[in-house]
Amino acid sequence: METAQVQFSIPSEQRPQRPEAAGYETPVDVKTAARFLGVSPSLVYAYVERKQIPHFRMMGRSIRFSLSELEKWRRQFFVNGGIYE
Repeated sequence: METAQVQFSIPSEQRPQRPEAAGYETPVDVKTAARFLGVSPSLVYAYVERKQIPHFRMMGRSIRFSLSELEKWRRQFFVNGGIYE
C-alpha cells in the first residue's frame, strides 16, 4: 500500500514569523554555548549541574542557553588588568 504525501502551501502573509524577526532569540545547545564561552562542553554541564550558569530546559531534558544571557554572565568575570588605564 502506498501513502500519498500532501503538501500544504501557506501564503507568505499568513506564515508565522521566525522568532528572531519577532524579537526573540533562538536558544543554543551545550556545544554552541561551550564554543561561545571558550570552554569544554563538560565544564558547561558542570556549571548547569551546580546552577552557576543561566540556562533553561526544553521539555525537561534538553538544556538550552540564550547567547545574550551568556554574554551578560561572561562579562561578570572580566578583569581589566590595568592595560587600558
